[in-house]
Amino acid sequence: MRALKRYDRRGFTLVELMIVVAIIGVLAALAIFGVRRYLASAKTSEAKNNVGAISRGAAAAYERESAASEILTPGTTAAGASHQLCDSVTATVPAGIASVQGLRYQPTAAEFQAGSSTEGWPCLRFSISQPIYYMYDYRRGAQTAAGAAAGSPDPTATAGATDSFETSAQGDLDADGPAPTNLSVFARGGSVVAGELILATQVFISNEYE
Repeated sequence: MRALKRYDRRGFTLVELMIVVAIIGVLAALAIFGVRRYLASAKTSEAKNNVGAISRGAAAAYERESAASEILTPGTTAAGASHQLCDSVTATVPAGIASVQGLRYQPTAAEFQAGSSTEGWPCLRFSISQPIYYMYDYRRGAQTAAGAAAGSPDPTATAGATDSFETSAQGDLDADGPAPTNLSVFARGGSVVAGELILATQVFISNEYE
């Protein structure tokens, strides 16, 4: 009976405690990694959504018919309506990658108003009023610097293309730039082939969590 009582009062051994501590440590490490990845994914969704929105804006602008403003004399005919892509933006938003290296940048209203009905952000009908983690760019007839550096598919090289565009988002969430390999890039392009605008099937992503 006494032996049984001593056995009932026996505590955990040192080995058992070490195993429990090790298991808790592994679970904590996995939880921390999961939370960090979740937070990073929430930030990258900004770039994916905005790059998609800009490319859809470019497609919508191309679908709109545009015609030159003319004063016609009797017996003359106006020039036919045409489709064309928006011209390139005058400047990226923000102006440099340093503004979003591990930081959020609050765009000004003027930055997304730069351009015209046929050029830049007003033509794309795109603007952002909330703080952003990425630098945005749009180029007609060429790749953006970020997209070209990251190796995104070149829309200008599409067979039969007569015009093209690319939009990109470039960021540095962990602030370890400025080398291109330390930056994340999200890009999407489109090419005009036989009078129709063909968009890339999905957003190109390089170094997603950088």
